[in-house]
Amino acid sequence: MEIAAASTVSVAPQPPRLTNAFSRKLSSVSSLSFGSVERKYCLGNAKLRVSASSSVDVVTAEKISPASFLDKRETGGVLHFVKYHGLGNDFILVDNRDSSEPKITQEQAAKLCDRNFGVGADGVIFAMPGVNGTDYTMRIFNSDGSEPEMCGNGVRCFARFIAEIENLQGKHSFTIHTGAGLIVPEIQDDGQVKVDMGIPVLKAQDVPTKLPGNKGEAVIQAELVVDGVSWNVTCVSMGNPHCVTFGTKGGPVVDVLNLPEIGPKFEHHEMFPARTNTEFVEVLSRCHLKMRVWERGAGATLACGTGACALVVAAVLEGRANRKCTVDLPGGPLEIEWKQEDNHIYMTGPAEAVFYGSALV
Repeated sequence: MEIAAASTVSVAPQPPRLTNAFSRKLSSVSSLSFGSVERKYCLGNAKLRVSASSSVDVVTAEKISPASFLDKRETGGVLHFVKYHGLGNDFILVDNRDSSEPKITQEQAAKLCDRNFGVGADGVIFAMPGVNGTDYTMRIFNSDGSEPEMCGNGVRCFARFIAEIENLQGKHSFTIHTGAGLIVPEIQDDGQVKVDMGIPVLKAQDVPTKLPGNKGEAVIQAELVVDGVSWNVTCVSMGNPHCVTFGTKGGPVVDVLNLPEIGPKFEHHEMFPARTNTEFVEVLSRCHLKMRVWERGAGATLACGTGACALVVAAVLEGRANRKCTVDLPGGPLEIEWKQEDNHIYMTGPAEAVFYGSALV
């Protein structure tokens, strides 16, 4: 992992003092000066220094590795973490392998996820001991403090995080217990992560949705009225609920959609008793789809792995696409395949570390 970074933030109720020192994949040495704050970055040998006035702490980092950084004892209400993103869907990863209880509360997680007064993330993910014979357990708190069953982009980040802290090289797979059941990610030789996401759930009451099944017990290309407008929707669960739409009765709306306005109306619609994630999709070809997503508990995000899986299922069921597709999300593409032979969905995409940090909780 070509990153050396440290970050200390406070998530106390009062506006915190923030300190950040970070490096990226650059080949030059630069010095930035802003008033009384000077930051120097020397990235050739992974060293950096931050100096500042007395109102800002000083942080120094040299050749940080996940294992060495996370080995620090968490005393005095300090939480050590590594931040990852999967196509811009970003998460705070916490090494929680020594306990079956999360190290922070849902309220503290929401504060950490705040992009103005915290670290900033779509969720906090805990790597916990496995149960029932699995290697690990994954739990996640959304940016609003709610707990979803699982997260597709998050599980790829989880796999890369485990590989880093366990110092695993090359191709590896893990069995992970989640609220959505067993998930099996496999790190590829090129660093991408391929995940067996399991079998999609189509039975309306199991998604869950109150919309009546119109194709057996499944809801496929059914009418849903949202704020007086009729939408065609297909409902799929990937362990978490999804409502997939290819537009209103008037046609596609992906590029012109006012997502912050319409997204919450889908999420909290009375037809979805557990709320729902919503994917708005445009078909570019039978093997190329484009989507925007409103995530339950997180809002508009740059990517949603379970959503990309759900939309391929919906596109196949509606006769719009093949079983293997590239899905373009705002943060980049995912490769999704719904295999006919085992009925499982397979997702392949990247997961990258952003920085290491310590937060006061």
